[in-house]
Amino acid sequence: MLNKVIIIGRLVRNPAIRYLPSGSMVAEFSIAYNRSYMVGKDKKEESHFFDVKAYGKLAEGIEQRLAKGYTVMIEGRLSQDRWSDKDGKMQSRVRIVAERVRIIAKPQKGEPTEVDPLKEEDITQEFPDDAFNREGDDEIPF
Repeated sequence: MLNKVIIIGRLVRNPAIRYLPSGSMVAEFSIAYNRSYMVGKDKKEESHFFDVKAYGKLAEGIEQRLAKGYTVMIEGRLSQDRWSDKDGKMQSRVRIVAERVRIIAKPQKGEPTEVDPLKEEDITQEFPDDAFNREGDDEIPF
């Protein structure tokens, strides 16, 4: 099966950093994606918010380089968390687990501005060559 997300959005708050019991760093943040469309002759706009998580070296890079207002491109996968609340009702949430983050624009003087695409910063998690070729995963999805 294929699970791939590519999205460009703006950080709505500074990344929150925490550590797993193993000592690995986790960065969590939200991005906003704005969509414009026409209804007849009227221009409409809608905003969508997505929660993002990153682990390990990628989380370290995010902590050092990103803040509220940055426009980023995220490549990753969707992950669903499920749990029972205190009343026993099932809850769920879908997040993006980042595998690569690229800075598209940095905020300047309170207003974000586009930067030269040749100077984009890439904050990429390095995966071992066999990270996606585990035993038992030899099924071809098509």
